Amino acid sequence: MPTKPDDTEVGTSLLRVRDLDVHFALRGGTLKRLLGMDTGTVRAVDGVDLDLHRGEVVGLVGESGSGKTTLGRALLGLVPATRGSITYQPPGGSDRVVSAMSGRELRRLRTDLQMVFQDPHAALNPSMSIQTAVGHPLVIHGIASGAELRTRVVEALERVGLSPATQFLDKYPADLSGGQKQRAVIARAIITGPEVLVADEPVSMLDMSVRAKILQLMLDLKHELGLTYVYITHDLATAKFFCDRIAIMYLGRIVEIGPTEEIFAQPRHPYTKALLKAIPEPDPRKMLPRDLPRGEIPDAALPPLGCSFHPRCPEAVAECGWESRDLRAAIEDHWTRQDPAVYEQERRDVGDLGDLDRPAKTVTLGRGGSTPRVLAMLEGMRSEEPDAPLWRGVERTDQGSDGVDVTFHAGYDPLLRAAGGVEVACVLYPQPVTPEPALPEDRSAT
Repeated sequence: MPTKPDDTEVGTSLLRVRDLDVHFALRGGTLKRLLGMDTGTVRAVDGVDLDLHRGEVVGLVGESGSGKTTLGRALLGLVPATRGSITYQPPGGSDRVVSAMSGRELRRLRTDLQMVFQDPHAALNPSMSIQTAVGHPLVIHGIASGAELRTRVVEALERVGLSPATQFLDKYPADLSGGQKQRAVIARAIITGPEVLVADEPVSMLDMSVRAKILQLMLDLKHELGLTYVYITHDLATAKFFCDRIAIMYLGRIVEIGPTEEIFAQPRHPYTKALLKAIPEPDPRKMLPRDLPRGEIPDAALPPLGCSFHPRCPEAVAECGWESRDLRAAIEDHWTRQDPAVYEQERRDVGDLGDLDRPAKTVTLGRGGSTPRVLAMLEGMRSEEPDAPLWRGVERTDQGSDGVDVTFHAGYDPLLRAAGGVEVACVLYPQPVTPEPALPEDRSAT
């Protein structure tokens, strides 16, 4: 397998992503589908901009459900884009819009863009020998056959460290260890001479003893073959070792992106800070307070208003986008600490909390109940946790004609903007404000 000639300037753009959405419709009930009713949409990727430059390694980092795997698959056309564009700019060739390609065009693209999947045990067909599996892309694309096919398979296996290759050609995946299987998967990915490899958690299924060896192999291949990587991981420790730039993803969006050194030295976004604090420290003398985010990642089918991270953010401010669902979570948390008799009385006073599930900036509690007791409950909640971020978002609490009206500050959804050597999407770094869209009257909680 020849090394690529260095005739293109390192750093030129290979993939350009603009305003990319990947949404999936929820299945819903049978009746809803028959009647053509909207069953909701999961916003797996929601408005992502990204440039991948030749010769670099960009890490997509985030929790499960952040959209990083969906974004990686969309780059290869494995999932369709709902909106936006993905453009592949090959060296010396014309631009190719991946997001607009048909099945046949996407197949031709596979020689240039390849993927290394997370689970090497599932990535290899158990009924195929290693020779057949690794050489399969060459057969599919009509690149090689016969003696040439065998020669190129041997060369690919040798390059990834399965040496001597002749000992592995006739083996089956069941005969290989986890690390050897992943090396075979990588050999299959590079055998067509691709420009870009999307590596989806390539070491997470492997024993700790072989993870560093696989990452080092991938770095060696990067230098030998001129590869460019998109590295998908939840593990910032391996991203620090492997990546030139890191994009932190949360609920389908990039919330911070920049050089690896600066992300680690001076994280800006509160979510990035939380991820860094979660990295295990093997030396007990260097233990740090964790201060991990509260709760779980929200539902991508109905994300929070404003900044999606604000319900879990310890640094949230008034403009972060507080709303009715945040108040419901706070009330339910308050009730877990009350005596049963107090809980029952307050529950009757407040009434049905189901209305708070509809996003709204003004809500009414206690319709038909005791307004003074509801006000007292809210004041008690504030006194219990005066520093809780929710109270920064409450603009006022009024005694209305039919209950207690709680109004939240206007918030906005922050976009990426420059902050030092990185870009960050956080209201703590001011930018031109894009107001939240007005909610229809019939969605206002009462």
